[in-house]
Amino acid sequence: MSSISQPHQKELFGHPIGLYVLFMTEMWERFSYYGMRALFVLYLTTKTVDENPGLGWTSGEALALYGWYTMLVYVASIPGGWIADKLLGQKKSVLIGGILLVVGHSVLAIEEMWAWYSGLGLIIAGVGMLKPNISTMVGGLYKQGDIRRDKGFTIFYIGINLGAFLSSLIVGYVGEVHGWHYGFGLAGIGMAFGLVQYLLGQKYLVHVGNFLGTSEKVEDKEAMKKPLTKIEKDRIVVLLISFLLVIVFWGAFEQAGGLMNIYANEKTNRMLMGFEVPASWFQSLNAMFIIFLGTTVALYWAKRKLKGKVSSSLFKMIVGLIIMGTGFFFMTAASAEFTANGSSAMYWLVLAYLFHTIGELCISPVALSFITKLAPVKYGALMMGVYFAMTGFGNKLAGLLGESAENLGEFTIFTGIAVFCVVFGLIVMVFRKKLEILTHGVEDKEGTSQEEAEGFELADN
Repeated sequence: MSSISQPHQKELFGHPIGLYVLFMTEMWERFSYYGMRALFVLYLTTKTVDENPGLGWTSGEALALYGWYTMLVYVASIPGGWIADKLLGQKKSVLIGGILLVVGHSVLAIEEMWAWYSGLGLIIAGVGMLKPNISTMVGGLYKQGDIRRDKGFTIFYIGINLGAFLSSLIVGYVGEVHGWHYGFGLAGIGMAFGLVQYLLGQKYLVHVGNFLGTSEKVEDKEAMKKPLTKIEKDRIVVLLISFLLVIVFWGAFEQAGGLMNIYANEKTNRMLMGFEVPASWFQSLNAMFIIFLGTTVALYWAKRKLKGKVSSSLFKMIVGLIIMGTGFFFMTAASAEFTANGSSAMYWLVLAYLFHTIGELCISPVALSFITKLAPVKYGALMMGVYFAMTGFGNKLAGLLGESAENLGEFTIFTGIAVFCVVFGLIVMVFRKKLEILTHGVEDKEGTSQEEAEGFELADN
């Protein structure tokens, strides 16, 4: 994204140390977010007379609120990105977002309905300030054309999912077994850790995330004022079209926290050697697979690129959507087994999450990196905000699809999602080359020199 050259930065394992500061911040933010998400619909749908009483809502009511909440969490990234671009810079915006998240998750620990809705509102605002801006800061750590950028985003993405993995196990267990609000409070404690380490790591983020309106050179301020060029406009068009892939992907993928979460709780045989696996633990599968497969998938694409094979960002994103859609055929099989036997095996969920994860690794970190390559400097955080807003619309779509399962049934919903994702991906693939022309070769020179290639391999090892 940035054309402003970065001064030399201290490195660790071939990447700027600032990457690991942001890695840890995002890890704890996702610990809090996904921990709360794992409990969300389970808390709402658990009966009020249960040993660990919930609110007793129907599945449709719970999924409706889940859809609105997850949509607004990401749509809030648009004002969050605008505030960073126009008023504060990404670095200060991330700090404010972290503070809001600590307060929001802590408020959820209070067993009152006003606290429930107030906590959700604070979390929405906090994620909106933190999410787009911390991702933009990751891109700002690397110069334009640096082949390490995609790998840096994958490392950052592993941090996201390390937090998600731990939270689904720890927060999910505490919430389901010891009390929902204890789980919500634990998520707040996790975010507090993330905020503290972000403050302690500021010395490694001196040259990234600053407000350009006051802290950069005069020539850089003037470059913010210039109108967009034809090339910049074309690249924005490509970004906006690629966001259609994002909406479809997350509309399908986010069944994980909604319909698939309820399915695991109500229709899956969760007994394993005499132990009943908590439904929320299935939320950890995606994160666990990302931790184990993240660098492998990134290295596969990097080596493919160095061999001169098709490995553009758009190609990866399309392939990711198709792979993820294919994973829903396993849920089709699970639904068929439930219809026949009254319950379905856990391995269907495991296989579905495996394919969803491989698809996610091909689209989500790649999309983050793609935005930092194509977005003009002055609209960097705003375009990242638009990306997360599209993610939000996908989340709302996921909620609507989950609600419709009450009338249409899981078999129809899961099969429909699978078919649509595969077909839509193939249609976009037909137009891929024409879209890539509009990027004006932004990815053409990445990793073309032997020196860059060796540097990437060193970072991998």
